[in-house]
Amino acid sequence: MSQTFSVQDAAELAIVERGGFVESRHGGSAIVLAPTGDVVARLGDPDALILPRSSLKPLQAVAVVTAGAVLQGEQLALATASHAGTDRHAAVVREMLSAAGLTEDHLGCPASWPSDTATRDAMVREHLEPASIRHNCSGKHAAMLTACVATGWDVSGYLDAAHPLQVHIREVVERLTGEKIAATVVDGCGAPVHAMTLSALARGIHRLGTSSERSPFALHRSAGALVRAVRENPWTVDGPGRSDTLAIERFGVFSKLGAEGVQIMVAPDGTTVALKTLDGSLRAAPLVALQLLANAGAVPVGEVADFAAHPLFSVQGGGREVGRIRATV
Repeated sequence: MSQTFSVQDAAELAIVERGGFVESRHGGSAIVLAPTGDVVARLGDPDALILPRSSLKPLQAVAVVTAGAVLQGEQLALATASHAGTDRHAAVVREMLSAAGLTEDHLGCPASWPSDTATRDAMVREHLEPASIRHNCSGKHAAMLTACVATGWDVSGYLDAAHPLQVHIREVVERLTGEKIAATVVDGCGAPVHAMTLSALARGIHRLGTSSERSPFALHRSAGALVRAVRENPWTVDGPGRSDTLAIERFGVFSKLGAEGVQIMVAPDGTTVALKTLDGSLRAAPLVALQLLANAGAVPVGEVADFAAHPLFSVQGGGREVGRIRATV
């Protein structure tokens, strides 16, 4: 059975401190690439296999564009999002589906409540039910369907690993990461997700983050357009007050979380971080990624320290802050 790195191979990435007592430690692996693509830092075992989960979405999004999906701006950014399911997110996904002559019924992701609390509360008050369009992966699924319509592939079965779209995505992922896929399993949303090393994920994301829209190669032009779309529309990729959106707004990075503790981040100068916390927790992941970028000189150390004071990283006790989540890299 394929598996990720062991506890023995993990490095400490963060701690959780409560009243001066270190209550928990997050171990994991990480890799940092310079703007040139050279490795500048390694922690744990970044050459072990991981499942990128939603951190794979940027690579999948570039693949669906090269497969024929015509997406720009907010729609292109939604293709790589793990969005909060707000009305604004849902409206853009509906636009994508409508432009392709499709409806919400074509989405293969499960019906879901939005993760945005205010939106969920409003839906409950209106006696609405969970819906596929509120699933955090609905933008990715709408983009996949758009590519199928544009190319003439059957929209039914688009999540099957043998479907022409998924075969194309796999080929693009392998081209960008420079590594053959080790295994393919089913992600939480029902789409295929591919096992690869953390190093390979970092290489693929670095290639996206350093691509130019003026490149003579269509793949790189698509990658450059995707990165710009996300940086210009931070709200799309996550949601109000959520970590990816906040990091993009504050630092101008390209940032994407993945379930089970995966985080990728590309600074404006191309410095790239990919990491995974072994316990699957995401609570420290964005802070660790930013600290690694700061260590590499890609973002200001002082601004990362200010960001670390955000309530996202607060430890509560009796209704007040009594500690913090702290990066230890």
